[in-house]
Amino acid sequence: MIHFIYNPNAGNNTKARKSHILNRLRSVPNAKLWETTKANEASIFTKKAIEEKATRVVAVGGDGTVNEVASVLTETTIPMGIIPIGSGNGLARHLQIPLQFEAALQKSIHGHEIGIDVGLINNRMFFCTAGIGFDAQVAHRFANGSKRGFINYIKATLSALIQYKPIEIKINNGPLIKVNSITFANASQFGSNAFISPFSDLQDAFLEMVIVKPIHFINAGILVFRLFSKSIHQSNKVNIQSVKSITIQYHENQPMHIDGEALLTNNAQLQISIEPLSLLVIV
Repeated sequence: MIHFIYNPNAGNNTKARKSHILNRLRSVPNAKLWETTKANEASIFTKKAIEEKATRVVAVGGDGTVNEVASVLTETTIPMGIIPIGSGNGLARHLQIPLQFEAALQKSIHGHEIGIDVGLINNRMFFCTAGIGFDAQVAHRFANGSKRGFINYIKATLSALIQYKPIEIKINNGPLIKVNSITFANASQFGSNAFISPFSDLQDAFLEMVIVKPIHFINAGILVFRLFSKSIHQSNKVNIQSVKSITIQYHENQPMHIDGEALLTNNAQLQISIEPLSLLVIV
């Protein structure tokens, strides 16, 4: 039996669209629907789906919902499907899963499964990207806003840009350096076709560490253009290297993001690593 885990708060969907999604999911034969009402409930429902011998578990939501479902399914033999209805949909875009609801639904039912790598940051799983610095500040501003959607993400970015100051970190106990941001990319993009690591491969057993050097906000527009044109790696303000594991010395209780979700660091040291081919996904 297929289990659908639907987050009605994902993205910026109208009441009519939410009603259509619910009705369509309920009409799927030999399937069960779980609808979340609060944070972390997708994880709980995924565990219940496993207990009920689900053959597939499909995350219907944004990257946060995908992360919750995937974190439970990792290293099981149950594949995860994705029906992307969030703001960014980074993992779905990387996997070329359709953004149209009906096409994604059919893919989740009839697609085939592949294994993908799983990133870890202080033992917290991520499947797309995780990081600290400017991108984390944007994620926090976006999370604290009252509206979702790409336009509001741009507004959060511009708001953060004006006041932002670079952070200081150490990499593997090296010298103290200033960076605008540091991102660990398993997939190629944050979402919304913002390619932070254009050549990342979900099956190569490596993460890409993307360091953006301090930049003046006047020059940020050029970097944004490169982000959306898949050419950020060509900037002299960006350094990308493939890693399997690395340690970052930073500060506790500072903004970070994991698959688009805004969090705070719970330790002054960040341990980043990768578990190859630890999750089955339907493509």
